[in-house]
Amino acid sequence: MSSKNDSRPHFEETIVNHSNADITLPAWFVPAAVVCGLMFVVSPVLIANTPYEATMGLVQKIFYYHLPSAFMFLLGGIVCGIASARYLATRNPHHDRVAWAAAELIVLFGVLTLVTGPLWARKSWGVWWTWDVRLTSSLVSWLLAVSYLLVRRYGGPGSDRLAAALALFGMANVPFIYISVNFWRTIHPLTTVVPTLPSSFGVPTWFCITAFLLLFVLLLRMRVRLEAQRARLDAMYLSLDE
Repeated sequence: MSSKNDSRPHFEETIVNHSNADITLPAWFVPAAVVCGLMFVVSPVLIANTPYEATMGLVQKIFYYHLPSAFMFLLGGIVCGIASARYLATRNPHHDRVAWAAAELIVLFGVLTLVTGPLWARKSWGVWWTWDVRLTSSLVSWLLAVSYLLVRRYGGPGSDRLAAALALFGMANVPFIYISVNFWRTIHPLTTVVPTLPSSFGVPTWFCITAFLLLFVLLLRMRVRLEAQRARLDAMYLSLDE
Protein backbone atom coordinates (compact mmCIF):
# COMPACT_ATOMS: atom_id res chain seq x y z
CA MET A 1 0.00 0.00 0.00
CA SER A 2 1.35 3.43 -0.84
CA SER A 3 2.02 5.95 1.90
CA LYS A 4 0.68 9.48 1.72
CA ASN A 5 4.12 10.89 0.97
CA ASP A 6 4.89 8.33 -1.74
CA SER A 7 4.98 9.77 -5.26
CA ARG A 8 3.66 6.81 -7.20
CA PRO A 9 1.38 7.53 -10.16
CA HIS A 10 -2.09 8.83 -9.34
CA PHE A 11 -5.03 6.46 -9.54
CA GLU A 12 -6.41 7.96 -12.76
CA GLU A 13 -3.00 7.81 -14.43
CA THR A 14 -2.63 4.21 -13.39
CA ILE A 15 -5.98 3.23 -14.88
CA VAL A 16 -5.46 5.11 -18.15
CA ASN A 17 -1.77 4.48 -18.76
CA HIS A 18 -1.15 1.20 -17.03
CA SER A 19 0.41 -1.39 -19.32
CA ASN A 20 -0.15 -5.11 -18.86
CA ALA A 21 3.32 -5.60 -20.36
CA ASP A 22 4.75 -4.27 -17.10
CA ILE A 23 2.86 -6.89 -15.10
CA THR A 24 3.63 -9.97 -17.20
CA LEU A 25 7.19 -11.26 -17.35
CA PRO A 26 8.35 -11.86 -20.94
CA ALA A 27 9.02 -15.38 -22.22
CA TRP A 28 12.76 -14.78 -22.30
CA PHE A 29 12.98 -13.92 -18.60
CA VAL A 30 13.33 -17.40 -17.08
CA PRO A 31 15.85 -18.71 -19.66
CA ALA A 32 17.85 -15.49 -19.26
CA ALA A 33 17.80 -15.89 -15.47
CA VAL A 34 19.09 -19.46 -15.80
CA VAL A 35 21.88 -18.36 -18.14
CA CYS A 36 22.78 -15.50 -15.81
CA GLY A 37 22.96 -17.82 -12.82
CA LEU A 38 25.18 -20.26 -14.70
CA MET A 39 27.48 -17.45 -15.80
CA PHE A 40 27.97 -16.32 -12.21
CA VAL A 41 28.69 -19.91 -11.18
CA VAL A 42 31.30 -20.25 -13.94
CA SER A 43 32.87 -16.81 -13.53
CA PRO A 44 34.92 -17.56 -10.34
CA VAL A 45 36.37 -20.65 -12.01
CA LEU A 46 37.21 -18.66 -15.13
CA ILE A 47 38.79 -15.87 -13.09
CA ALA A 48 40.79 -18.34 -10.97
CA ASN A 49 42.30 -19.83 -14.14
CA THR A 50 43.19 -16.45 -15.61
CA PRO A 51 46.94 -15.67 -15.52
CA TYR A 52 48.24 -13.29 -12.87
CA GLU A 53 48.97 -9.76 -14.02
CA ALA A 54 52.74 -9.16 -13.97
CA THR A 55 52.85 -6.20 -11.56
CA MET A 56 49.72 -6.56 -9.40
CA GLY A 57 49.50 -10.32 -9.06
CA LEU A 58 46.49 -11.92 -7.39
CA VAL A 59 44.79 -8.67 -6.34
CA GLN A 60 44.26 -7.73 -10.00
CA LYS A 61 41.52 -10.36 -10.19
CA ILE A 62 39.19 -7.96 -8.35
CA PHE A 63 39.16 -6.16 -11.70
CA TYR A 64 36.84 -8.80 -13.20
CA TYR A 65 34.03 -7.81 -10.84
CA HIS A 66 34.99 -4.18 -10.27
CA LEU A 67 34.90 -3.16 -13.93
CA PRO A 68 31.51 -4.80 -14.76
CA SER A 69 30.02 -3.26 -11.60
CA ALA A 70 31.29 0.16 -12.71
CA PHE A 71 29.86 -0.32 -16.20
CA MET A 72 26.43 -1.23 -14.78
CA PHE A 73 26.68 1.74 -12.41
CA LEU A 74 27.15 4.06 -15.39
CA LEU A 75 24.52 2.23 -17.46
CA GLY A 76 22.03 2.71 -14.64
CA GLY A 77 22.67 6.45 -14.77
CA ILE A 78 21.93 6.53 -18.49
CA VAL A 79 18.77 4.42 -18.19
CA CYS A 80 17.50 6.47 -15.26
CA GLY A 81 18.17 9.75 -17.07
CA ILE A 82 16.53 8.72 -20.35
CA ALA A 83 13.49 7.27 -18.59
CA SER A 84 13.17 10.42 -16.47
CA ALA A 85 13.34 12.63 -19.57
CA ARG A 86 10.63 10.55 -21.23
CA TYR A 87 8.52 10.74 -18.08
CA LEU A 88 8.81 14.53 -17.95
CA ALA A 89 7.80 14.70 -21.62
CA THR A 90 4.90 12.22 -21.54
CA ARG A 91 3.93 11.71 -17.87
CA ASN A 92 3.69 8.01 -18.68
CA PRO A 93 3.96 6.06 -15.39
CA HIS A 94 5.89 3.28 -17.16
CA HIS A 95 8.87 5.58 -17.73
CA ASP A 96 8.68 6.71 -14.12
CA ARG A 97 8.83 3.11 -12.94
CA VAL A 98 11.84 2.41 -15.16
CA ALA A 99 13.65 5.47 -13.81
CA TRP A 100 12.89 4.46 -10.23
CA ALA A 101 14.13 0.91 -10.80
CA ALA A 102 17.29 2.16 -12.52
CA ALA A 103 18.04 4.52 -9.62
CA GLU A 104 17.96 1.57 -7.23
CA LEU A 105 20.38 -0.31 -9.48
CA ILE A 106 22.71 2.69 -9.55
CA VAL A 107 22.87 2.51 -5.77
CA LEU A 108 23.39 -1.27 -5.81
CA PHE A 109 26.12 -1.40 -8.45
CA GLY A 110 27.59 1.84 -7.13
CA VAL A 111 28.15 0.20 -3.75
CA LEU A 112 29.87 -2.75 -5.45
CA THR A 113 32.06 -0.36 -7.43
CA LEU A 114 32.95 1.85 -4.49
CA VAL A 115 33.80 -1.17 -2.30
CA THR A 116 35.80 -3.27 -4.76
CA GLY A 117 37.70 -0.23 -6.03
CA PRO A 118 39.35 0.70 -2.70
CA LEU A 119 40.07 -2.98 -1.95
CA TRP A 120 41.98 -3.18 -5.20
CA ALA A 121 43.58 0.26 -4.82
CA ARG A 122 44.92 -0.42 -1.32
CA LYS A 123 46.89 -3.46 -2.47
CA SER A 124 47.88 -2.12 -5.88
CA TRP A 125 48.56 1.58 -5.27
CA GLY A 126 48.91 1.82 -1.50
CA VAL A 127 45.84 3.99 -0.88
CA TRP A 128 42.21 3.23 -0.05
CA TRP A 129 40.89 6.42 -1.61
CA THR A 130 42.15 9.51 -3.36
CA TRP A 131 40.05 12.46 -4.39
CA ASP A 132 40.84 12.25 -8.08
CA VAL A 133 38.32 13.27 -10.72
CA ARG A 134 36.91 9.84 -11.52
CA LEU A 135 36.48 8.74 -7.92
CA THR A 136 34.95 12.03 -6.84
CA SER A 137 32.53 12.25 -9.78
CA SER A 138 31.53 8.61 -9.27
CA LEU A 139 30.75 9.30 -5.62
CA VAL A 140 28.69 12.33 -6.69
CA SER A 141 26.65 10.17 -9.08
CA TRP A 142 26.05 7.58 -6.38
CA LEU A 143 24.92 10.27 -3.94
CA LEU A 144 22.58 11.68 -6.60
CA ALA A 145 20.97 8.25 -6.95
CA VAL A 146 20.56 8.01 -3.18
CA SER A 147 19.05 11.51 -3.22
CA TYR A 148 16.66 10.42 -5.99
CA LEU A 149 15.37 7.56 -3.85
CA LEU A 150 15.05 9.73 -0.75
CA VAL A 151 13.13 12.38 -2.69
CA ARG A 152 10.79 9.77 -4.13
CA ARG A 153 10.17 8.25 -0.72
CA TYR A 154 9.79 11.39 1.38
CA GLY A 155 9.37 14.30 -1.05
CA GLY A 156 5.58 14.37 -1.27
CA PRO A 157 3.59 15.75 -4.23
CA GLY A 158 5.76 16.81 -7.15
CA SER A 159 8.74 14.79 -5.98
CA ASP A 160 8.57 12.67 -9.14
CA ARG A 161 9.50 15.71 -11.23
CA LEU A 162 12.17 16.86 -8.79
CA ALA A 163 13.70 13.39 -8.76
CA ALA A 164 13.62 13.30 -12.57
CA ALA A 165 15.65 16.51 -12.63
CA LEU A 166 18.23 14.87 -10.35
CA ALA A 167 18.34 11.90 -12.72
CA LEU A 168 19.06 14.18 -15.68
CA PHE A 169 21.95 15.74 -13.80
CA GLY A 170 23.24 12.29 -12.92
CA MET A 171 23.05 11.19 -16.56
CA ALA A 172 25.04 14.26 -17.63
CA ASN A 173 27.75 13.18 -15.20
CA VAL A 174 28.13 9.71 -16.76
CA PRO A 175 30.25 10.65 -19.81
CA PHE A 176 32.32 12.93 -17.58
CA ILE A 177 33.12 9.98 -15.29
CA TYR A 178 34.08 7.80 -18.22
CA ILE A 179 36.38 10.18 -20.10
CA SER A 180 37.83 11.99 -17.06
CA VAL A 181 40.84 9.65 -16.91
CA ASN A 182 41.84 10.76 -20.41
CA PHE A 183 42.14 14.43 -19.42
CA TRP A 184 43.19 14.47 -15.74
CA ARG A 185 46.01 12.69 -13.99
CA THR A 186 44.55 9.78 -12.05
CA ILE A 187 45.45 6.36 -10.69
CA HIS A 188 42.97 4.80 -13.10
CA PRO A 189 44.14 3.55 -16.50
CA LEU A 190 42.96 5.25 -19.70
CA THR A 191 39.71 4.17 -21.38
CA THR A 192 41.79 2.64 -24.20
CA VAL A 193 43.11 -0.14 -21.95
CA VAL A 194 40.12 -2.49 -21.88
CA PRO A 195 39.64 -2.80 -25.69
CA THR A 196 43.35 -3.66 -26.07
CA LEU A 197 43.54 -6.38 -23.41
CA PRO A 198 45.12 -9.66 -24.60
CA SER A 199 42.68 -12.54 -24.93
CA SER A 200 43.91 -14.18 -21.70
CA PHE A 201 42.59 -11.14 -19.82
CA GLY A 202 39.98 -9.95 -22.30
CA VAL A 203 37.88 -13.12 -22.42
CA PRO A 204 37.14 -13.28 -18.67
CA THR A 205 36.63 -9.51 -18.64
CA TRP A 206 33.96 -9.54 -21.33
CA PHE A 207 32.42 -12.73 -19.93
CA CYS A 208 31.90 -11.00 -16.57
CA ILE A 209 30.65 -7.81 -18.23
CA THR A 210 28.06 -9.90 -20.09
CA ALA A 211 27.00 -11.65 -16.88
CA PHE A 212 26.59 -8.35 -15.05
CA LEU A 213 24.72 -6.83 -17.99
CA LEU A 214 22.29 -9.74 -18.00
CA LEU A 215 21.85 -9.37 -14.23
CA PHE A 216 21.17 -5.65 -14.68
CA VAL A 217 18.47 -6.31 -17.28
CA LEU A 218 16.81 -8.99 -15.16
CA LEU A 219 16.79 -6.89 -11.99
CA LEU A 220 15.49 -3.87 -13.88
CA ARG A 221 12.67 -5.90 -15.40
CA MET A 222 11.70 -7.46 -12.07
CA ARG A 223 11.75 -4.11 -10.29
CA VAL A 224 9.58 -2.44 -12.94
CA ARG A 225 7.14 -5.34 -12.65
CA LEU A 226 7.01 -4.97 -8.88
CA GLU A 227 6.21 -1.25 -9.14
CA ALA A 228 3.53 -1.95 -11.76
CA GLN A 229 1.93 -4.50 -9.44
CA ARG A 230 2.13 -2.05 -6.57
CA ALA A 231 0.47 0.63 -8.69
CA ARG A 232 -2.32 -1.76 -9.64
CA LEU A 233 -2.83 -2.69 -6.00
CA ASP A 234 -3.00 1.01 -5.07
CA ALA A 235 -5.54 1.59 -7.82
CA MET A 236 -7.69 -1.29 -6.58
CA TYR A 237 -7.50 0.00 -3.01
CA LEU A 238 -8.48 3.54 -4.04
CA SER A 239 -11.38 2.21 -6.08
CA LEU A 240 -12.86 0.72 -2.89
CA ASP A 241 -13.14 4.21 -1.41
CA GLU A 242 -15.32 5.49 -4.24
